[in-house]
Amino acid sequence: MRYLPFVSILLLVTSCGSAYKQLQRTNAPTDCVKAFRPTFTRGLYHAQINVTGKHLSGLLLIKNMPDGSTRMVFTNEAGLSFFDFEWTGTAFNVRRIIRQMDRKALIKTLRKDFELILMQHLDAKDPYTLQGEEVYYRVFPNGKDHYYYLTDAACSTLIRMERGSRKKKVMEAVMMPSNRDIPDSIGIKHYNFNFEIGLKRLYDIER
Repeated sequence: MRYLPFVSILLLVTSCGSAYKQLQRTNAPTDCVKAFRPTFTRGLYHAQINVTGKHLSGLLLIKNMPDGSTRMVFTNEAGLSFFDFEWTGTAFNVRRIIRQMDRKALIKTLRKDFELILMQHLDAKDPYTLQGEEVYYRVFPNGKDHYYYLTDAACSTLIRMERGSRKKKVMEAVMMPSNRDIPDSIGIKHYNFNFEIGLKRLYDIER
């Protein structure tokens, strides 16, 4: 596997274990997480993906479209499209994907990973907050999946994001810096199988 430097650096201080069962419910609000929702007017990233021994690299474009939808297009440096995803509200559509990636489980995983980053589930019916020693977990259930946004007590800093069940963490992600509309770097790491995504923003697109 090739080394993903910015994934490793971004996720260096996080724990691979799950401690949800040790957390206590609190009345702290969850609406504050909406302040961290990124606004991808047009964000271009250098992307590296490692999945079960396979490596892909290229450019990932995330763009909010005039009709309110969000497009995410991953291409290689020559312009070949690996995938083209679209979100319209809560609806998800695969506009294009190469045959090698056209696997139901992989598409489902990518969708959930990026929905965590895009903060698509902040309108969950019964969100709640769990309190750790120094971190607050703002939790947004969506069926069997739970989307966790870890903040400080004042909800002024987004520390990291996690997805899993009520008891077990499946993956975690970080955005740096977390106080900008468009993140500079994004790192994603799974714990149930070998899967990492690293994104580093390119700024020349705004010239």
